[in-house]
Amino acid sequence: QVQLVESGGGLVQPGGSLRLSCAASGIIFSSYTMGWYRQTPGQQRELVATVNGDGRTNTANSVKGRFTISRDNAKKLVSLQLNTLKPEDTAVYYCNAHGTFLLGSRDYWGQGTQVTVSS
Repeated sequence: QVQLVESGGGLVQPGGSLRLSCAASGIIFSSYTMGWYRQTPGQQRELVATVNGDGRTNTANSVKGRFTISRDNAKKLVSLQLNTLKPEDTAVYYCNAHGTFLLGSRDYWGQGTQVTVSS
């Protein structure tokens, strides 16, 4: 049974920081590209950042220079450091595991964690 469990969301003032974590179980973690996505009501889920098994990252332009994704393959953990937060960063943040294999691809999602940036 695959589980992705997020933690670390909350309420923060503009300019503040948060660190989100996602603990994975039930998958060969190093074989998956791990990512963070976010979604606001009425909007499509959008990519925030991904990191593949080799540690290469891809970050959305809207958060580049402010958010940093990292992973620890030994602990099966992926984290997202959010700095210099803005009100427009308010969203539910979801952890994703994406794997591409010979017989096709697989995607798993966490339950989401709310980040609210407000004074």
